Amino acid sequence: MPWGRLTGKIRRGQPLPEGSRLHQTAHYGPPVDDQKLYDIIDALLEISEETGNTVPQIALNWLIGRPTVASVIIGARNEEQLRQNLGAVGWSLSKEQVEKLDKASAVTAPYPYFPYRRQEAFARLNPPLV
Repeated sequence: MPWGRLTGKIRRGQPLPEGSRLHQTAHYGPPVDDQKLYDIIDALLEISEETGNTVPQIALNWLIGRPTVASVIIGARNEEQLRQNLGAVGWSLSKEQVEKLDKASAVTAPYPYFPYRRQEAFARLNPPLV
């Protein structure tokens, strides 16, 4: 999970847990928009209550099911975390749950990856050479 941010330990309006490695490692990871992170965590928590699965299991299951994700690397600190993470397979999120997570995590991709419609605007500004 992005530097352990989707483990369920981080919550909106609460400080990082005392034992969190993020106190020492957060600055090494990619920057994360806090509002976007909490939107995703809120969606994960709702789905956790619906399914009875843990937040990490839901996050991993969702990531595994994304068409652009070829593999997911887990970094369990102990056997219990490994067993919990392995519980992310063998079941599926509902279409509505996937949509909820997709919506919570949606961002505009940077150039040149954003949708073609936006690239059309550049084509109008820079017509092909004659």
